[in-house]
Amino acid sequence: MSVSPKADKKRPAPPRALTELERQEVLDTLHSERFQDKAPHEVYATLLDEDRYLCSIRTMYRILDANAEIKERRDQLRHPEYEKPELLATAPNEVWSWDITKLLGPEKWSYFYLYVILDIFSRYVVGWMVATCELAALARQLIAETCVKQNIRMGQLTIHADRGSSMKSKPVAFFMADMGITKTHSRPYTSDDNPFSEAQFKTLKYRPDFQDRFGSIEDARLFC
Repeated sequence: MSVSPKADKKRPAPPRALTELERQEVLDTLHSERFQDKAPHEVYATLLDEDRYLCSIRTMYRILDANAEIKERRDQLRHPEYEKPELLATAPNEVWSWDITKLLGPEKWSYFYLYVILDIFSRYVVGWMVATCELAALARQLIAETCVKQNIRMGQLTIHADRGSSMKSKPVAFFMADMGITKTHSRPYTSDDNPFSEAQFKTLKYRPDFQDRFGSIEDARLFC
C-alpha cells in the first residue's frame, strides 16, 4: 500500500510579523547613505538613541538575508590579483633571478648578507657579494657591476626577484628602467615563485662543509 507524501503546510505568519511595507522601510534604512556601511547592531543602537524602533537586530539580518545581502558591509582592503610569473630562458643572460639570504655571524643576532644573481638558463652565478647589511644601494651596485661584466645590452635582460624591500626599492627599479631591463616579482608570500634562487640557497646551506656560524665577513666571503 503506497502512502502519498504529506503536502507541505505553509507556516502561518506570526501575528507580530512585519508587513511588506515595514520590511521595505527597514531595507531602505539599511541602504541609506547614513547606514550603508554599518552593521545591523550599529544601526539598531543608533536608532534607539533617537527613540526610533524598526525591528530587532535579528529581523534586520533576516531581511538582509532574504535580499542576498549578508556579507561584510564595511569597506575592505582588496588585494590585487597577481599572475604567476613564468620564467623561461632559451639562452644565457636572458633571465636572471636574484635574492638575498642571511648567514649567521660570530655572535647571536649577528648576520652577514649574501646577495646572489643567478642565470636561470645555466644556473651559473653571474654575480654575488657578502655584505654586513641588506641595502638597496648595494643591490643596485651589484646588479650594475654584473651587467657590465656580462656585457648586457639595452633591452636584453629580464631580472626576477621576490618582493623584499631591496628588490622593490626605487634605486634598483630606476637602474633597471635606465638599462631597459624587464623586472618581474614573485606573488606575495609565495616562495616557489622564485624557485631558482631558493633552490640555490638550499644547495649552499645543505653542503656538509657549510658552517653554522662565520667568524668574520672575510670567512663568509672565502667560503662563498
